Amino acid sequence: MTHLRTVLLPPVLAVVFAALLCAVALLINGDSPFTALAAMITEVGEGTTAVDIVNSAAIYYIAGLAVAIGFQMKLFNIGVEGQFRLAACVAAIVGGSISLPPVLHTLVIILVGAAVGALWASVPALLKAYRGVHEVIASIMMNFIATGLIAYLISTDGFGVLRGNNISTTPIEPTGHFPGISFGASGTLFGMVFVAAALGLAYGFMLNRTRFGFELKASGESPTAAAAGGVDARRMVIVALLLSGAMAGLIGLPELLGRDHAYTLTSPAGYGFTGIAVALLGRNHPVGIAVGALLWAFLDKSALALDNIGVPREIVLIMQGSTVLSVIVAYEIVRRYELAAEQRRVAAQLRAASTGAPAEVAS
Repeated sequence: MTHLRTVLLPPVLAVVFAALLCAVALLINGDSPFTALAAMITEVGEGTTAVDIVNSAAIYYIAGLAVAIGFQMKLFNIGVEGQFRLAACVAAIVGGSISLPPVLHTLVIILVGAAVGALWASVPALLKAYRGVHEVIASIMMNFIATGLIAYLISTDGFGVLRGNNISTTPIEPTGHFPGISFGASGTLFGMVFVAAALGLAYGFMLNRTRFGFELKASGESPTAAAAGGVDARRMVIVALLLSGAMAGLIGLPELLGRDHAYTLTSPAGYGFTGIAVALLGRNHPVGIAVGALLWAFLDKSALALDNIGVPREIVLIMQGSTVLSVIVAYEIVRRYELAAEQRRVAAQLRAASTGAPAEVAS
């Protein structure tokens, strides 16, 4: 019961606090919070919004998993943004330049994306392991390098082709597409939604059912104790960041293989930073990250309805930002509450042991 409360209570408190803050902002602006919420909920049943929410949630989920792998070792891989964008670009270039049978073509593109993400993460990983360079500094710098490299790769001097007013890579042939599930006028569900779910299951299994997962969490909790137990801290840093980068390399593939089939100057960005928020909201737990991804996607897509009732869409940004800030505060509040409760239980047990009376302390 205590563990469940520790896991569920902080995100719930964070969402409630963010909702209250948005309600206050709406009231100050002269709008009704209930009208705005009703419009956002109603929007889910309109057009392709419901399918768009699930598709976006799958992308955010993969991004959250990529960040969470690093968080398990107290490593802040802020370079997920550059890793996913460069991986999507290179995967699109490779996918558009080869011709293979169906399934094999798609599989090669996915492997290229994961490999490029891991390769780009290897630089901050090696710098962290062998030179003690903080991963935040190294990965931020790699983000800027990735942006410049992408600009060159998709230019007409590189692998880009001019298509109207946009520049893109050579389109991937249909054999390389990842088919989805069509719901007619309601949109098409990306096939990689199921890959995202499988990745979540694999992540949970790795953490809770493998020796590597135990060593990963142990190294994050106490590197000194883990090293005393025979865990190679340097190896764990490298492997954790490489796995994080490989996962990051898959973030852009649902849209690349399921909708766009090419990488362009206007391809989506920012998913890496969203993944940080989603991982924090889900507390690095596979189910919690899924809930956070769905919530974030709901806020993103249903916000379109606010324009129709004259409510500023920026209210959603306020809620997203306040959720990230309040979730950190909520975790600390719950942690201190649980610590105080544990201290009371221990004190009661000590008193009971000295007096021979039964210890009865509410948790």
